[in-house]
Amino acid sequence: MRILLTLLLLLTSANCFADPIKVAVFDGEGVGKSCTNLITALTKSGNTDFKLTRITTPEILDGGLSQVDVLIHSGGSGSKQGNDLGEEGRKIVRQYIDQGGGFLGVCAGAYLATNDYSWSLNLIDAKVLDRKHWARGMGTVQLELSPSGQKLFQTAESTLDIYYGQGPLLARREWDDPKTPDYESLAIYASEIAKNGAPSGIMKGTSAAVRCKYGKGKVFCFSAHPELTDGLQHLIPTVVNWLADDKTK
Repeated sequence: MRILLTLLLLLTSANCFADPIKVAVFDGEGVGKSCTNLITALTKSGNTDFKLTRITTPEILDGGLSQVDVLIHSGGSGSKQGNDLGEEGRKIVRQYIDQGGGFLGVCAGAYLATNDYSWSLNLIDAKVLDRKHWARGMGTVQLELSPSGQKLFQTAESTLDIYYGQGPLLARREWDDPKTPDYESLAIYASEIAKNGAPSGIMKGTSAAVRCKYGKGKVFCFSAHPELTDGLQHLIPTVVNWLADDKTK
């Protein structure tokens, strides 16, 4: 009986005094309205204690990432966010992740994570297919999850429906960049949206959710929007937990 009580006290103490995960959400040029939904997905999570702040480029340049576990770049405009950071800001973000930080990019933030643009962060070795038709439309699409994706998202289903808002069609580059990590694809598009003159047959099979190690840190990108999809908002805190856990790969 005493042993059981001791174990309960230890578990209760660990839960009460566990440090919250410190999350900084980028707040600058190019941040869209979906950022509010992303923050709501974290604040309404009942399983993890998150300490949320917004962070601007001047704060990043001033060392503001030093006390942050996970940095999030939300939807909006990847180019505007990347240009707001500037060359020095992007360098500081890479250093932060390389030294053990976590990065989550959603839609525009996923564009930003690639190494396919002059304003990119160069966190994943990814090419964005059909850049000409980036505004290919919005709506619900179906994803096909890999076994690793099912495990991370804690679902027995191999497919799920998600809201797509013109995120990047991520694919392996036609050449390898030894300076940028290869990514693991956790979900691919099983259906497509091809509006506004976008050709059919391009979107299917491209990656919709990817992750990789970057130095001592980790990177995760959603091309689509779980925070804007009823029933999938929990995927945001799930991924933030994975990014902040240095025991997971």
